[in-house]
Amino acid sequence: MADAGPLSQLVARMVADRQLSAADALAMSARPAAAPDGSEAAVLRWLAAEYELPFSDLEDVDPDKQVLSLFPARILLKEELLPLRRVDGAVEIATSRLFSTQGLDVLKTMTGLRLQPVLAPREAIVREMKKRLGVGADTIDTLAEEGAGFQVVDEGAEDDGDLDSKAEDASIIRFVNQFLKDAIELRASDIHLEPFEDELRIRYRIDGVLQEVPVPAQIKRFQPAIVSRVKILSHLNIAEKRLPQDGRIKVRIEDAEVDIRVSIIPMLHGEAVVMRLLRQNSTLRGMKDLGMDARELSCFQHVLQLPHGIVLVTGPTGSGKTSTLYTALNAINDTERKIITIEDPIEYQLRGVNQIQVNEKSGLTFGRGLRSILRHDPDVILIGEIRDAETAQIAVQASLTGHLVFSTLHTNDAAGACTRLVDMGVEPYLVASSLEAVLAQRLVRVLCKQCKVVDDSPTAQTFKARLGIPASHPTYRSVGCRECRNTGFHGRHAIYEWMDSSNEIRQLILRNASTDEIRDAGRRDGMRTLAEDGWRLVRQGITTVEEVLSVTTAKEVSRSTADGRAGGDASVAELAVDRA
Repeated sequence: MADAGPLSQLVARMVADRQLSAADALAMSARPAAAPDGSEAAVLRWLAAEYELPFSDLEDVDPDKQVLSLFPARILLKEELLPLRRVDGAVEIATSRLFSTQGLDVLKTMTGLRLQPVLAPREAIVREMKKRLGVGADTIDTLAEEGAGFQVVDEGAEDDGDLDSKAEDASIIRFVNQFLKDAIELRASDIHLEPFEDELRIRYRIDGVLQEVPVPAQIKRFQPAIVSRVKILSHLNIAEKRLPQDGRIKVRIEDAEVDIRVSIIPMLHGEAVVMRLLRQNSTLRGMKDLGMDARELSCFQHVLQLPHGIVLVTGPTGSGKTSTLYTALNAINDTERKIITIEDPIEYQLRGVNQIQVNEKSGLTFGRGLRSILRHDPDVILIGEIRDAETAQIAVQASLTGHLVFSTLHTNDAAGACTRLVDMGVEPYLVASSLEAVLAQRLVRVLCKQCKVVDDSPTAQTFKARLGIPASHPTYRSVGCRECRNTGFHGRHAIYEWMDSSNEIRQLILRNASTDEIRDAGRRDGMRTLAEDGWRLVRQGITTVEEVLSVTTAKEVSRSTADGRAGGDASVAELAVDRA
């Protein structure tokens, strides 16, 4: 046989896993055949041809739900077997273990059915089982059998102790661990457990979009026990089911530490749980990795060297504001500067930076913490968020007494930060003298590299003409594939709007000018809107028109298409509607 390195590796693994005897290994190695190319699929395809068995990559196979229901989920998941369909009186079962017949024998004994193995890659089998059976199907299957007499205690019942013990049940613990691990592996930022009359729905927020997770239908029976387990992990009161509660969980998966913020609120059909996943030791990027265009990056690097002043990053929750500020702090973190942060929560741990966690219960608020920070002789201060007038006033005073202050603010654009500070009670002259720059940002989803295709539609050509993109320059649209969970996107990229405090803008702030006037002054000074920066990513083939429109306002779009490059007043939003 030719170079059969991949085959030899598979044989060795099968022997190590006791799927293959030494005699069978010798027989396999002696078979004359063309060597596979190295992938598991190629090796299994070769084995299927050698042993005259069917092979499937499961891409276009839709397993029969009725056939799937004939077999216990825990055995299917343990043995990695996926029932597909009935063919000529036999049930086809996908497996990647040709020589391990133990699982097939167990299923045959339990059901009395004739089983026909179909070779398929292990990854494809695991993916399809998770999709068809749901997360934690083996655990729920075990609970359903072991606890046939177990009944969930209704809210207000006296037998809460039984529910507490069920929350400590090994199967419930395993199920909660399973969906937490699954969410972290899928890069989810949030987990939603939502109770309805006849189901418990679990959804993950991935790349900013909620995606429903398949779960076993019988999971509704164990809803209170699952919520109780989450409460135990979060150090919350299990007996309290009428009031909202907040807690936190810290988990470690391999070398990754994840801090999980838990919020529980009573709903009509039970308690709903939302968990925010914060990866503690994520690798911080460099300034150039933020994806800023040359102007924005140059301006940002300039303000980092200022001795004092306020730099604000604005945007909605989950737009990457804190990550951007951490990247900035990391760039200026050296032995000559003392950097202190006060945050709620601390999302990253920075070596060499003094970080304070806000604790409202003990009285450590942003305002109180800031007053104490100023006594510690800092050079740079990071305030997690300016939430109230007290924090805003202290931040301004800190910047005026020789400190460089970074913070975040919830406004729609960069210009809105100026008027927002005035609305919070800070005197206009203080804002004008302390505010150095504002960075607004949003996150757009990045097109999946595996499945994106060039968009040659008439609407796309019209769009390119309106924005001055050459007709020959390709733009792309999303499709969807296995790699991106059929969303067409994988990961996110920031779009930015940088506004420096020029003399004109400072004068406008002193006159209590409107946001529109400040924005117009910023554009005269070279500021580009969020939408304009989004069109840059569209030109580069990173994202789509629809994605940019989903995170920018109609006002930004109209301004970005009303300049000389737009060639008219036509709305890009209307073009996007046509595309849809």
